[in-house]
Amino acid sequence: MGDPERPEAARPEQGEKLSPDTNEDEEPLLKKSSRRFVIFPIQYPDIWKMYKQAQASFWTAEEVDLSKDLPHWNRLTSDEKYFISHVLAFFAASDGIVNENLVERFSQEVQVPEARCFYGFQILIENVHSEMYSLLIDTYIRDPKKREFLFNAIETMPYVKKKADWALRWIADRKSTFGERVVAFAAVEGIFFSGSFAAIFWLKKRGLMPGLTFSNELISRDEGLHCDFACLMFQYLVNKPSEERVREIIVNAVEIEQEFLTEALPVGLIGMNCILMKQYIEFVADRLLMELGFSKNTVREILGNYGLECVRKKTRQNRSNSLLWPGKAIEDGPAPMLEARKKLLTPGFRLAQLQLLQLFGE
Repeated sequence: MGDPERPEAARPEQGEKLSPDTNEDEEPLLKKSSRRFVIFPIQYPDIWKMYKQAQASFWTAEEVDLSKDLPHWNRLTSDEKYFISHVLAFFAASDGIVNENLVERFSQEVQVPEARCFYGFQILIENVHSEMYSLLIDTYIRDPKKREFLFNAIETMPYVKKKADWALRWIADRKSTFGERVVAFAAVEGIFFSGSFAAIFWLKKRGLMPGLTFSNELISRDEGLHCDFACLMFQYLVNKPSEERVREIIVNAVEIEQEFLTEALPVGLIGMNCILMKQYIEFVADRLLMELGFSKNTVREILGNYGLECVRKKTRQNRSNSLLWPGKAIEDGPAPMLEARKKLLTPGFRLAQLQLLQLFGE
């Protein structure tokens, strides 16, 4: 039997109307209680389940073998090396920013122990991600000055600084609601990372850099779970931001990510198609909006693009002129998942992962 003082929580219905005087003090997730120090009895079973999923997918940087990557690295073109090293520089800094938000804001604001467990584990795994990216840079870049330049990307690379500043502003913002910041950091982990993850999947399709691409699979899986957790937290909010406000935050993140990977650090450097990358980022944003409970295709409509399905049809029309890679057409069926990892993926991210593998190859 559950504790009568702590009944199982009911998730508010999507689109539930709020009274004008609703404020964050009335949010169940944020309301202080002495029960926040004790985990059992479980009040939020779905939040607890997601924490256990995260726990089951734990890994360390020592599990990733980088010994075969250097010969591949030495055969890459200068453009490919430039692209990979700068993407890694962004990643190396970004996980620290995510943790800054978790430590300074979310872990202090959220009073539900199940969610605090998830955030605590997320902090741990983000540290693993940061270590992994630092090891990758350390392995590939032999020049100490170049390494220092990459490790200090927030100061040395304007386009990395732009993405970092966007996230840091949300951490520092004392006027925004908790719900707005949940959406913003879902965008950081779900959109700001998506294009770079896809670019590294592209390298895997070419049979390059097995250590890098394996770590990318592990990290992209983790970040997908973190994004889905943000969506779950959003569903529990009584005082949700309006759909218009959510769209505004998401579209802003999409525009920054598209600029990053098609202008500042164009994926054309590694042979990918910039138009397809733009549309893929929009697809990811649409998926995020749906997970948050809003209508699909809103991002594409706002940005005035035709959408991913259009590109898929064009690529199927001519195998020899695929937008993805020469001589390779997209198959109609979803690409197979890695069976050993499949059970650890949440339903929302599994859909996005299947679509990503369908586009960029497993």
